[in-house]
Amino acid sequence: MCSNTPKKGKPAWLKKRLPLGNDYQRVKNLLSDARLSTVCQAANCPNMFECFSKNTSTFMILGSECTRHCRFCNVTAGSPLPLDPDEPVRVARTAHQLGLTYVVVTSVTRDDLPDGGATHFAAVINAIKTGQAAPGDSEKTIARVEVLIPDFQGDIKALDIVVRAKPDVINHNIETVASLYETVRPEAQYQRSLDLLKNVKALDPLMPLKSGIMVGLGETTVEVARTLEDLFKHGCDIVTIGQYLQPTRAHLNVKKYYSPEEFKQLEQTAKKLGFSRVAAGPFVRSSYNAQDLFNA
Repeated sequence: MCSNTPKKGKPAWLKKRLPLGNDYQRVKNLLSDARLSTVCQAANCPNMFECFSKNTSTFMILGSECTRHCRFCNVTAGSPLPLDPDEPVRVARTAHQLGLTYVVVTSVTRDDLPDGGATHFAAVINAIKTGQAAPGDSEKTIARVEVLIPDFQGDIKALDIVVRAKPDVINHNIETVASLYETVRPEAQYQRSLDLLKNVKALDPLMPLKSGIMVGLGETTVEVARTLEDLFKHGCDIVTIGQYLQPTRAHLNVKKYYSPEEFKQLEQTAKKLGFSRVAAGPFVRSSYNAQDLFNA
């Protein structure tokens, strides 16, 4: 189990140069004007400046308050507000304004909703794919949509709502190894997340499935390999492996900083298992460079 033993300063490979350009502020202003949340900002992602400067972001729907209390995550936990029925169109419109051809949409977890927010996810997918962003624009490009979904508490009917909306990729992060779930994700279940992946393939065998895992929380490399094997056996096609970074002192401490060479070894382990696409590295996140990984 993870303790709160402090970890010394970050290694050199975790130092990132900030890109130059005006797109960062433009993207930030667009999101603010549209009253939209992003996981980039809410989770204090180390790639936020880079992604905003590339004119892209990952939209976070269903509000900004999460009903769960994962100890690695910087998203605010609390009592969520009612759903905003206009949010799907605002997401679609902002994606269009950004010129995105690949849109990544995630959410807070909403255990308070009967369907966990699945119908709202479907509405967002539909808004993006049907061109509600810019009615009458004959030159609009229909974007691909990747959704990073919660577990819907294992509700297959809720999951089916999302699958039937036909996103181009369904992502659900396993996040960590089974032995650390009680510490890292106390309100989630390792097997329930694996079963979600299996159920997606049962509902639509052709749906590309993606998942991600963080390392540095106290897991062993054997446990990581076992988790990758579990993901693959449950239908996962695409996997991301990244370094856990402590967002604030109130969150779990980093137990280990994996070197680029160790990430390369994990990448090789995943490829040998048979994953169609793998991204592994210190700054890799499930939504980071998602379009490049999809097209790889």
